[in-house]
Amino acid sequence: MTRHEHEERPLPAHPYRDSAIVYGIMAVILVVLAGVTGGSLVKATGAAIVFWLLASGWSWWKFRRRIQERELVAAALVAEVEATGTKAAARPAVGGATGTVNGAGQGNGNGNRREAGTGGTES
Repeated sequence: MTRHEHEERPLPAHPYRDSAIVYGIMAVILVVLAGVTGGSLVKATGAAIVFWLLASGWSWWKFRRRIQERELVAAALVAEVEATGTKAAARPAVGGATGTVNGAGQGNGNGNRREAGTGGTES
């Protein structure tokens, strides 16, 4: 199996937060290692900040691309179902934990929609 033939992995519940935390911990480890080995803490802190910004930015960009691709596939399936009039077609999970916006609903962060002004979730 090549790199591009991997199975579709599910998104974590909080992809942006989780990646920021993991890369933040790695940046702190970088500074601690510099301090323990007698390196410059100023240089290590600068390198850690640059590392965190680049690594988090890359992860966030990749997660956003995956979310957008899933939304496009779901929109195409919905359009196909509406065009053919088939109501029994299976609809894939869309957006992971991002709470995609559909119609008047607003995402609430856990994948459920909240109708404007109701505060409740839609099944």
